[in-house]
Amino acid sequence: MALSTRQRRLPLPPSDPSPSSSSLSYSKVDKPGKSNSKEEDKGLGWFFPLFALGMLRYMSATSNIIHDCDEVFNYWEPLHYLLFKSGFQTWEYSSEFALRSYLYLAFHELVGRPASWLFGDEKVRVFYAVRLFLAVLSVITETVLVVALSRKYGKRLASYTLAMLCLTSGCFFASTSFLPSSFSMYAISLSSGLLLLEKPAMAVAVAAVGVILGWPFSILAFLPVTFYSLYRRFKQAFVAGAVTSVSLLALSLLFDCYYYGKWTSSVLNLMLYNVVGGGESHLYGIEGPFYYFRNGFNNFNFSFILALLFLVMIPILRRKFALDLLVVVSPVYIWLAFMSLQPHKEERFLYPIYPLICIAASAVIESFPDIFRDKYNPHDNSLMVMIAKIIRPVVLGLILCASHARTFSLIHGYSAPLEIYKLLEHHDDVGTGESLYLAVSHFTAKTSDVAENDSTEAIRLKI
Repeated sequence: MALSTRQRRLPLPPSDPSPSSSSLSYSKVDKPGKSNSKEEDKGLGWFFPLFALGMLRYMSATSNIIHDCDEVFNYWEPLHYLLFKSGFQTWEYSSEFALRSYLYLAFHELVGRPASWLFGDEKVRVFYAVRLFLAVLSVITETVLVVALSRKYGKRLASYTLAMLCLTSGCFFASTSFLPSSFSMYAISLSSGLLLLEKPAMAVAVAAVGVILGWPFSILAFLPVTFYSLYRRFKQAFVAGAVTSVSLLALSLLFDCYYYGKWTSSVLNLMLYNVVGGGESHLYGIEGPFYYFRNGFNNFNFSFILALLFLVMIPILRRKFALDLLVVVSPVYIWLAFMSLQPHKEERFLYPIYPLICIAASAVIESFPDIFRDKYNPHDNSLMVMIAKIIRPVVLGLILCASHARTFSLIHGYSAPLEIYKLLEHHDDVGTGESLYLAVSHFTAKTSDVAENDSTEAIRLKI
């Protein structure tokens, strides 16, 4: 009987979970060979992304051209009116339509007003002060995104994303453009970063700011992060989003009432005009369904193609990245599909998803070795895996070199209007009209006849 008696099995001590048995949530400590006995690596610190993005965004603020006539007439001119009581008015700012938000302008007036007091009649300095403010917003929001990626998925993905945010042409130009779509881009970067940092309530609040203070139509790009945040922590996220939305809508209503001289909401007017009223945007030109794909390749070259391949590589990417990353990147495809169906297309309409394109492309590059690695052997270091590891920095380097070349080609070829501003500021010191003509001719000679694009509208600015 003693021999047939079964002994009770003693409980085994808890063991570290293996990568194969872990949940879909992935972090750098889950990698093979990593030990949790040491203090957890926090990934990239704050200083390096701040420094790298700060340098490049300063270059953008001081050398970026004006890419869109709307930036001049719908934002710089009204801001000039608020600061100096003169400026052109477009039909969107007439009280009959009231489509543009004065709250958005007032937000930038927070910097423009002190700069106008400090620099007086030196309006060019006021112009660059506002641009530097835009650069600071871009640096802060994108730094949060990079640090969040680093803490969630490791330094390599964060470093690749940081390199693309710094050097791709699209991000370089959009980061300091005075446009609501650029503001929505800042908000998407910050909201996505907060989601990855496990702060869903703050992510929803920032999304509300990006939609109401920035560009109302960008609500479609914020939906994945918002819904996922509500799924994670419904009560906190809902309250944060509701309080932020109601507060901003009320504030926007007050500003619009003051400047338009009647009770009206520019946010509601814009939505009604374009959705219910038809908008008639086709009057300003229409493009085919592949316009944004060509434009995306121009601004991101091969990284745009890699970003589109993210969906194809989901079976491979899911081995390494959690559902959070798909939620963060998904607005790229939702936004591209929706905007491609609209007849009227403009480059600035894609600005909100620019940082997400960088993330998607970086994730694909980072996963090159996983294409050839045996999914049952995480330590596989076969020849093809090693070659894929070598190809990663080569592909990234080619993308960044091509982007760098396009960025400085555009700056060199189309910067004449802004260079002329620097001379016109000192027109009293130039002397005779002949001297001024020669000075201006020196800069206009830098460009060909093609340079007479929308950016030349900037000459009509009062700054």
